[in-house]
Amino acid sequence: MKFSIPKEVTFVTETLSKGGFDAYLVGGCTRDLIIGRTPKDWDITTNAKPEEITSLFPDQSFYNNDFGTVGVTLETEDESLKVIEVTPYRSEEGYSDSRRPDKVSFGVSLEDDLSRRDFTINAIAYDPSKGQIVDLYKGQEDIASKVLKTVGVADERFNEDALRMMRAVRLSAELNFALDGETAAAIARTASNLKNISKERIRDEFIRILKSKEPMMAIVVCQKLGILRYIAPDLERGVGISQNQAHKFDVFEHLIRTMQHGADKNWEWEIRLAGLFHDVSKPETRRFDEVKGDYTFYNHEVVGARVTKKALQDLKFPKKTIERVTKLVRWHMFFSDPDLITMSAVRRMIRNVGEENIWDLLNLRICDRVGTGRPKEQPFRFRKYKSFVEEALRDPISVKMLKVDGLRLMEMLHVKPGPKIGYILHTLLEEVLDDPSLNTAEILEKRAEELSNMSPEDLKKSADAGKIKIEEQEKQAIKDIRSKHHVT
Repeated sequence: MKFSIPKEVTFVTETLSKGGFDAYLVGGCTRDLIIGRTPKDWDITTNAKPEEITSLFPDQSFYNNDFGTVGVTLETEDESLKVIEVTPYRSEEGYSDSRRPDKVSFGVSLEDDLSRRDFTINAIAYDPSKGQIVDLYKGQEDIASKVLKTVGVADERFNEDALRMMRAVRLSAELNFALDGETAAAIARTASNLKNISKERIRDEFIRILKSKEPMMAIVVCQKLGILRYIAPDLERGVGISQNQAHKFDVFEHLIRTMQHGADKNWEWEIRLAGLFHDVSKPETRRFDEVKGDYTFYNHEVVGARVTKKALQDLKFPKKTIERVTKLVRWHMFFSDPDLITMSAVRRMIRNVGEENIWDLLNLRICDRVGTGRPKEQPFRFRKYKSFVEEALRDPISVKMLKVDGLRLMEMLHVKPGPKIGYILHTLLEEVLDDPSLNTAEILEKRAEELSNMSPEDLKKSADAGKIKIEEQEKQAIKDIRSKHHVT
């Protein structure tokens, strides 16, 4: 069996082979090659010791860990740098903290090395020099069956490193594989081990789940198997909490469906994260209104923003991410009736959430709507709001667009502030609107000198014509925006 291998990876394996050592591709890269995916990372395992590896790559390698992994830095075809990880065959003993081995030993066989790996689909080794595959745990069969199964006894694998439970869920979401029954049962039995894992490691796997194509499936599995409480316990409070007549689903299902639509749209993972938390505080703000005969959730977005901030801080998210997601949660209830949408209200919302986040907020609203069970993404009022946002963000046509300003004209023309400068600027703008190539400081300054010699009456007429053109183009620009969003 032969696969297409990048030349920098082949260089490493051939160098190891010429040095008299084994060189197998292993782990996720071999799995992806068999599936037909392009590997993101390339891992090589060998019978060479760390010092023997570094001696083969004296100017390209670095080694600073307890697990024998040597990084070999090479230049790729696009002239970027890529690190190829080379790890000696090793065995591991004792996992007293459910995170890392108490003892690592080198000098073992390939068979011993494969036996310590997490899942069968990751325990396949490939020798590129011979085109041979070593598959001791029937990983290829599991790939063909689309099943994720641990190597050996599932409880032992999860007791060794509890983060493997999240990795199992994440891989099933990324690959669209089902969890093997015993693997799933073992996760449920050992779920509490996740409390021993650092928040940073949990966060990183959580982000990878959010980035997958099927994060909804992954979060559901996390909840069913009892590990969601160690990731984001606030989300579980929404299970079974019914909503008002506008919603088909309980709070929890609404949250995960909102998140999933962000994935379906291939929007950024932070929008998906905001979708997952946007109604997180509906359970504690739910009240039954006897007059309306339905539930209300007043200020759930305000309370939810605080809960979201605390949850993301606990998971050690970067401050910038926390601020962005919290803002989206806080302001996701920005809507009003079409007749009540005003430009001033839209501008206030842009100030609240920030220009850099306003389109994310609108995308979150789309996810929120679809998450209620409504098929239509953009009803009229939403299209009208998008139109207003685009109008509010656009730079109006004005003399500020010119490459010269009033101060420069007064300096070069030796005149004091007065109507004449305004007339010249509006005349220049009219000419630039007709021909944008004229908008250079050199051309405008030369033209300003010519205009300064016109009579005040003729200059005023020219300026008035410029103002009329500005108004016409402003009206047309607004008309075009509203037409694009199918509103009037």
